[in-house]
This record gives sequence, structure tokens and C-alpha cells, in this order.
Amino acid sequence: MPECNVKNWMIPILNSWISSWTPIPAVTPIPSFRELPRIMLAVLFIAIMIIASLWILRPFLPALIWSTLVVVSTWPLLLAVQGRLWGKRGLAAIVMTTVMLLVVIVPLALAVLTIVEHAGDVAGRLKTLANASVPAPPGWVEQVPLVGPKLAAEWRAVAELGADEQYARVAPYAKDAARWILSKAGSLAAFFLHLLLTLVISALLYYQGDAAADGLRAFARRLGGARGEQSVVLAGQAIRAVALGVVVTAFVQAGLGGIGLAVAGVPLASFLTALMFVLAVAQIGAGPVLLLAVAWLYWSGDPWTATALLVWALFVTSIDNVLRPLLIKRGADLPLVLIFAGVIGGLLAFGVVGLFVGPVVLAIAYTEVTAWVADGGAEREESAAGSQR
Repeated sequence: MPECNVKNWMIPILNSWISSWTPIPAVTPIPSFRELPRIMLAVLFIAIMIIASLWILRPFLPALIWSTLVVVSTWPLLLAVQGRLWGKRGLAAIVMTTVMLLVVIVPLALAVLTIVEHAGDVAGRLKTLANASVPAPPGWVEQVPLVGPKLAAEWRAVAELGADEQYARVAPYAKDAARWILSKAGSLAAFFLHLLLTLVISALLYYQGDAAADGLRAFARRLGGARGEQSVVLAGQAIRAVALGVVVTAFVQAGLGGIGLAVAGVPLASFLTALMFVLAVAQIGAGPVLLLAVAWLYWSGDPWTATALLVWALFVTSIDNVLRPLLIKRGADLPLVLIFAGVIGGLLAFGVVGLFVGPVVLAIAYTEVTAWVADGGAEREESAAGSQR
């Protein structure tokens, strides 16, 4: 009788304990020594395929990078055009590709053709310039603060040289300039092929941009989960923000510089304004054009206008250091120091394309490190709360 009572008392407890018991999750077995060669060969094969694919696509990579930057930067404009064309993505892609062709490709191609066409005249023009007599410096040159006396002395030294001596100084530079331009002309076919590939890839990305973005996000999600997908979105925002900052800053800088040239009476002000815009987009800035205009005004004997234009040129060339980072920060919520370092460091490391690559890389790295640190703090808080319980 007592044994039956004990059994009746223990059985419900055992049943409840067994029902609440959950099996221990299976641990992934460690590969055996015999499987290591297979794993190593698989990794080696994947690495070889990636390297071979990149090597095959190497001629197309510059055009692909520039097409991606252009399409990502102008994607909101594409959606606006698509909304006005009855939601037809094909029509919107045709319009955007045509605008890109007329605004970017054709002017750039015409500029390159003009340079190549006049490449043979460089040495002749410099020779004519060397044979021309240089006048004596005006009296106001010596009155320029700090550099006036030295500048006047150098000017007199050049003016006292004969035509043969001046040509002997200029001739090496003339030959180097002509040789450089002709070497660039030799790669003219590759340049136009690059423009054509950029245009074609941009058209394809405009038409299939959603599918490409979905595939890229899926790949990033497979690598890093939700955080990897967030990195892709952040990269797109950084590219769009940098494009906004670069283009708007170039437009403002060229506009202000053009106003200064027009007020100062410099000839060909409209052409020089367009040239300043191109140089500003290439991150050279409007400074060279404005300084040449200032030098021309001083040479023409108009020191007051030249000095006023010099002050205006210093203002115009300095606004990009403030305006561009502010515009980029407005498009991407990142620290201003990080944006500035990405723009300048990317430009020095990769050239013009580094303007976009630098901020994108630093933005992703900054976001990933910040999230990783935040996850560590959350884990410590959870462990502290569990120990208090």
C-alpha cells in the first residue's frame, strides 16, 4: 500500500518534468581531418572563380562604376519622370538616357575632339608667344604688398631676355605639352568606348534598377543579415548625398565666378563659366580660371578691377570647403568630420571616383562599428539584469 502511494505521487511529477523538457540542440560536428582537403579545395576554387571573373570584367569595371554612381544619384529624378509618363519605366529610361547623352556625353566628346584637333598647334603657339616681346612691368607692381618687389624683379629679368633666349626657355615645355596631348589622343578610341559602355550600362540600370537593387540587398542580407541590407541602403544614400554636394557646389561656384568675370569685363565670360563648372565637378575648382582672369586684368593695366576680382576669387574658391560637406551631411546623417575625410581621402586615393567611394566606405565602416559596439553594450546590460535576478 505505501509503495502504491509513492508511485501515484511520483508519476505526475515525472510526467510534468518530461513534458517540459526540451532536447539539447544538436552541435554542428567539427569536420574531420579527411574533409579538410575538400574544404580547402572548395575555397580555393571559389577564390579562383572570383578572381577570374573580375579579371574578365576588368575592362568594363570603370564604366560599371560610373554608371552605378550616375544611376543611383539620379534615381529620384527617374522616378519623377516615370510618374509623369504614365508609370512607364521604359519611357522614363529612354528620357534619362537621352538627357545623359545630350548633357554629359556629347559635350565631353566634343571637348576631347577639339583638344585633339588642335594638338599640333600647341608648339607653334608657344613658339609665337616666346618670340613676342614682353613689356616692362608697370609701376604699381612694386607696390603690391609682400611679393611686389620680387615679382617686379622677375618680370624685368624676363623682359630683358631676347627672342632666342625666351624661345630656348619655352621650347622644352612646348614639346612636352604637344607630346602629352598626342599621347592622350592615341587613347581616343578607348575613351569613346568607355563613354559608350557607360551610356549602355546606365540605360540597362535605369530599366532594371529595381531588380538589381533587390539582388544586391538579398546578397548583403545573405552575408550580414539585416545589418548587411542596411549597409546597402546606407551606401546608396551616401552616393546620392555626395553627388548632390559635388554638383550643387560646382553650380554655385561656377555661377558666382561667372558673375565676377562678367562684372569685371573679362571676355568669353560664358565659356569660362562653363569651364569653371567642369573643373569644379572634377574637384580642381574655379581657382585656375579666376586667377588667370586676375592676371590678365593686371597685365591689361586695370589694377583696381583686378584686385577686386582677386578678393572675389578668394571667396568663391573657399566656399566649397563649407558648402559641399554641409550638403553631403544633409543627404546622409553622418558626422561632418567623417564626410570630409571620406571626400578628401577618397579623392587622393582613387581620383575623381574616390569622391563617391571614400564616403561610402567610411559610412559603412562607421555604421557597422557603431552597431557592433551598441550590441556589446546591450549584451552586457542583459547579462547584468540576469545576474540580478
